[in-house]
Amino acid sequence: MGYFDEEKNVEEYIRIAEGYDGRELIEVLKKYLPEDSSVLELGMGPGKDLEILSETFQVTGSDNSLAFLDRYKTKNKTVDLLLLNAVEMNIKKKFDGIYSNKVLHHLSKEELKKSLIRQAAVLNKNGILFHSFWYGDKEEEYSGLRFTYYTEKTFLTMPRTEYELLEIQSYSEMEKDDSLYIVLRKN
Repeated sequence: MGYFDEEKNVEEYIRIAEGYDGRELIEVLKKYLPEDSSVLELGMGPGKDLEILSETFQVTGSDNSLAFLDRYKTKNKTVDLLLLNAVEMNIKKKFDGIYSNKVLHHLSKEELKKSLIRQAAVLNKNGILFHSFWYGDKEEEYSGLRFTYYTEKTFLTMPRTEYELLEIQSYSEMEKDDSLYIVLRKN
């Protein structure tokens, strides 16, 4: 059982994340993806960013937690949702873009490499990846949940043949320059 399969952990996450969303990050994504493009959100959690993404794009939400998916589905019956492991990415559908906001930092660096390779398989030609992470060069664990921090240098070791780096930028979420986003285009 994963951390976010327990209702108490889902409740705690929702409480901690109150007041935060990816609206500013999605504005960056909009520079690279035309309106009505198909976008897969990895790790949608309570669905805040999914709703913002759906204002511009045709969005499919996904999470590896049934608790988050079931909770969202009760309020939004028509939305396209998938139970999805971000490393294995076992889906046949293709997308113009893949987006995540502070989700893939739960993977080890080796799992992230595998995920990026799998993401290339579900992206259309010239598809765009947009992912954000906590900024730094460490790994830590909280209640069995991994947090891997990333820097610009980290991405020099990530798969390079599948993607062209379009943009990488640190930004401030809770503290000055505590976060990093990366925009990649599938070759």
